Formats: sequence, C-alpha cells, structure tokens
Amino acid sequence: MSVLFALVAGGQFRVVKEPLGFVKVLQWVFAIFAFATCGSYDGEFRLSVECANKTESDLSIEVEFEYPFRLHQVYFDAPTCRGGTDKFFLVGDYSSSAEFFVTVAVFAFLYSMGALATYIFLQNKYRENNKGPMLDFLATAVFAFMWLVSSSAWAKGLSDVKMATDPENIIKEMSVCHQTGNTCKELRDPVTSGLNTSVVFGFLNLVLWVGNLWFVFKETGWAAPFMRAPPGAPEKQPAPGDAYGDAGYGQGPGGYGPQDSYGPQGGYQPDYGQPAGGGGYGPQGDYGQQGYGPQGAPTSFSNQM
Repeated sequence: MSVLFALVAGGQFRVVKEPLGFVKVLQWVFAIFAFATCGSYDGEFRLSVECANKTESDLSIEVEFEYPFRLHQVYFDAPTCRGGTDKFFLVGDYSSSAEFFVTVAVFAFLYSMGALATYIFLQNKYRENNKGPMLDFLATAVFAFMWLVSSSAWAKGLSDVKMATDPENIIKEMSVCHQTGNTCKELRDPVTSGLNTSVVFGFLNLVLWVGNLWFVFKETGWAAPFMRAPPGAPEKQPAPGDAYGDAGYGQGPGGYGPQDSYGPQGGYQPDYGQPAGGGGYGPQGDYGQQGYGPQGAPTSFSNQM
C-alpha cells in the first residue's frame, strides 16, 4: 500500500484538467460505450406462417441473432404446409465489419488508459528527448484513421444487418409464403437502437481522436517554428541630408559646431584692443582708418563743422 500511496502522491493529476489529459479521459469513456453497445448486442424477430390447413400452421416463429452477426449460420424451422418443416437460413456474414469495429474500440480503450497513466505518473519519461509526444502523435493519427475506417464499415454493415433481419424481406424469400391459401405475417421487428448508438459512438470517437491531434501536436514542439512572433519593423535610417546627419553638430564646417559659431574669417570679433591691422572696429576695420582703436581720439563733430 505504501508503494501505491507514493505513486499516487507523485502523480501529476493536474494534467487531467488540461486539454491533453481531459480529451484522453473522454476517449477512454467513449471507447467503452462503442464496444459495449456493439459487442454485447443480441436481438430477435418474430413472424408467423398460417397454412391453409390450420393444423400445420406456426403462428409464432422466433429467430434470435447476436454479435458478431454471422447470419448465414442462423436458421429457423418453418412449416411447409405439407406435413413437414424446412430449415430456413438467414443471408449474410457481417462479422468482419462488426469485429473490426469492436477491436479498434478495445485497443483505443487500452491505449487511452495507458496514455493517461503515462501523463499522470511518468510525465518526465514522456517528455524525455521529445520521444513520448512524437509517438503519441503517431499513435493518435493511426487511431483517428482506424476510427474513420471501422465506423464507416460498421455503419454499412449495420445497414445490411437490418435488411437481412427484416421480417418482411425474410417472408419474401420463403417459398411457403407464396403458396395459395398460406399467409405469412411479421409479428415483431428486431430492436436495433443499441446498434445505432454504437455507430454514433464510433463517429464521436473519430471526432475526439482527430481533435486530439492538435493538442498532441503542440506537445511535440513541431509547431514552434509556426508560432514565433513576427519580426519587428526595421529602424528608419536618417537621410544623407538631414540636419543632424554626417554634417551635423560639431562634425563639419557647415554644421552647428562650436568652433564655427561666427566663422573664423568674418563677423564680430570680441577683442577691442587689437593693434592696427586687426579685425572689428580698429583702424583697419569696416569704418575706415579712424576707428575706435587706442591710437586716436574720436573726431569732434564741431571741429568738422
């Protein structure tokens, strides 16, 4: 018991709440319903043969059949209305489609149970080297295909079983029913609602296994290249003629560098005390030879007058 408790304590039961594990639980349950409703079926139908000679009539002929529907082995005794009886065999062998359907359901049940146990108790082994998800994906794809084939085959087989066990069709094949004075009637049709349910469960299993392919596919990591974020927009490069480009601040004679604020060759010069020959307002400046330099006083306007 201690081993069991340790195993349960180490299990990751939260996986059952996730889509991967929850769908496996549904697959396990629906697989049980599929093979149970088909493999456990047994049915019957009844008909009557009333002869012209009432003493030879059989007013209640009961015919039973069951899974796996080898109807060619099923027979019943029908009166000949001539003082004897004949064995009448049903037509058809539909065991192949029925057994194939049940086999797929049983193996799907076993695989779902094993996969669910692996998710819960062997999660680390399952994800080791990514082999577990890949094998799980391949097995899920195979079972999805097998559900498609088996459900389709069994749906066709069930339709044939219904035709072969319909009392009206059987009466048409009985020679005694075509003799003058004899009357054949169907008393009870076989109940096939359980078989119809098995076909429904078969296609529901198909939907579950196909839908589960996506969740298992995400576990493989194969979807990673398709789920990457789109690349960002490239940065806009400055145009060659921008104000802050190559000829920008402090990088060339035409920019906004501090060394060229007023230019080295012209403009205002802050040194008022330069000797003759300097720039600005000296004797050689823009205002002629009598500037505001230190070598002469300003000319009086009264003397010039």
